[in-house]
Amino acid sequence: MKKCSTVFLQVVIVLFGLAILAFMLWEPHLEGRNVDATLFEIYCKDPFLAYVYVSSIPFFVGLYQAVKVLGYIRRDVVLSPTAVEALRTIKYCAMAIVGFVIVSAVFMPLSPPEDDDGPQGVVMRFFVIFGSIVAASVAAIFERILQNAVDLKSENDLTV
Repeated sequence: MKKCSTVFLQVVIVLFGLAILAFMLWEPHLEGRNVDATLFEIYCKDPFLAYVYVSSIPFFVGLYQAVKVLGYIRRDVVLSPTAVEALRTIKYCAMAIVGFVIVSAVFMPLSPPEDDDGPQGVVMRFFVIFGSIVAASVAAIFERILQNAVDLKSENDLTV
């Protein structure tokens, strides 16, 4: 892969992460019950919002690991145990996101009696779970392929 294309992908991932972070900080001000609320009421009195922020940590860690993997590719050191570890971390982060979404479905009501956003919440959870499962599967496949290549490389280095 050319160096400029990996740098481009790294920039795209960083910009995507910044856009998601900006949306997470901006959106609560637009929510129906928070339109006239103070910053303290928005960020300190809403347990769901706190849960969303905590559960977004694996997402941002996974993005950071993806940038690291692209850096390994750019420097031609992709056949290294550190690259395999970064892919493993991406896989675990995606599985953690699935876990957070499942816990939110179990412990947080889908739709309070005065709210009719239940179906949209279910659909959003399915989208997040599906995307996370796809990301975990792709990371696991690449991890296995890369681990086999690293093992083969180390065997060849020992025999030479």
